[in-house]
Amino acid sequence: MKSNKFIVFFLIKFFGTYALLSFLYGLYLNNTQHTSNFFTCAPITETVANQTVAVLNTFGYEASVAQHPNELSLNLTLNNVIIARVIEGCNAISIIILFISFIVSFSTTFWPTFLYIVIGSFIIYAINVLRIAIICIALYKYPNYQYVLHDLLFPSIIYGITFLLWFVWIQKFSKLKK
Repeated sequence: MKSNKFIVFFLIKFFGTYALLSFLYGLYLNNTQHTSNFFTCAPITETVANQTVAVLNTFGYEASVAQHPNELSLNLTLNNVIIARVIEGCNAISIIILFISFIVSFSTTFWPTFLYIVIGSFIIYAINVLRIAIICIALYKYPNYQYVLHDLLFPSIIYGITFLLWFVWIQKFSKLKK
């Protein structure tokens, strides 16, 4: 009976946190993205795209980003070639929401949980920016492998890091540690 209580409590905390954060993120998107008269992506998506450009420029590529005129995306140009569209799903916020929901579900005291959420979210965000930069370089050099690179290899990086952070949380910090 005790294990059922734990599972129910876990599910309530997980889905409650996920629903709340997703709702707040949806409000943010509704208030910052524009589609009437002109298109404007949310500031967090623009920030991710601009930071990706900074990383690419640091690697010696000539990169730039511009709002797509007809959709909610940003065109990322690499050496004068539009190489990618950065969309809302590229900013890693949905993955960070999933990450936070899991950590809250296995939360301990406030400060360790809070600090792990902040540090873990920063790691996911930073890895995501690097991931986008590397995928842009890979797509520039190997455009015929777009499906494998974009749909298989590079999502596994961001989800793999998230899973690793969850694993560390469970093993080192949660109430379940042995």
